[in-house]
Amino acid sequence: MILSDKRILEEIEKGTIVIAPYDRKYLGTNSYDVHLGKHLATYKDRVLDARKHNEIEHFEIPEEGYVLQPGTLYLGVTEEYTETHAHVPFLEGKSSTGRLGIDIHATAGKGDVGFCNTWTLEISCAQPVRIYAGMPIGQLIYFVVEGEVEILYNRKGNAKYNGRTVKPVESMMWRNEF
Repeated sequence: MILSDKRILEEIEKGTIVIAPYDRKYLGTNSYDVHLGKHLATYKDRVLDARKHNEIEHFEIPEEGYVLQPGTLYLGVTEEYTETHAHVPFLEGKSSTGRLGIDIHATAGKGDVGFCNTWTLEISCAQPVRIYAGMPIGQLIYFVVEGEVEILYNRKGNAKYNGRTVKPVESMMWRNEF
């Protein structure tokens, strides 16, 4: 089940969902709109290697916006810091974002119960498009968890994305054993 607006508000009141900054006007019928933070990043190397630490270069989106180019993977970040202690959060693109040809995640739309951070976005585009810091970029949807969670994400020793950040974080695939 997906939480309704009233249930999201109840969970915020209880502290099981945290959104900062929070503004009631961004609460939808069954989702909460999140916004693009001011930091973007691109990988330094054109060819990425899943077994090595692929480094990124951070930069800020200027006030006049930044034009995304097809064929480049951009890492972005949400303005909003979130905590989800009792539900499974999913991040989806807004239809208005998709209609501009912008994808905000390649595969990583689901968070884990206990995820406490900003969301790194895997941004790509179908054609050149100008984006701006602070623009609505996606929406969080919260699902009910069936059963008790043994270990929350923020308490896992091997969780790769626990460090609080305001900048996008590169892939940590290289930390996996394979």
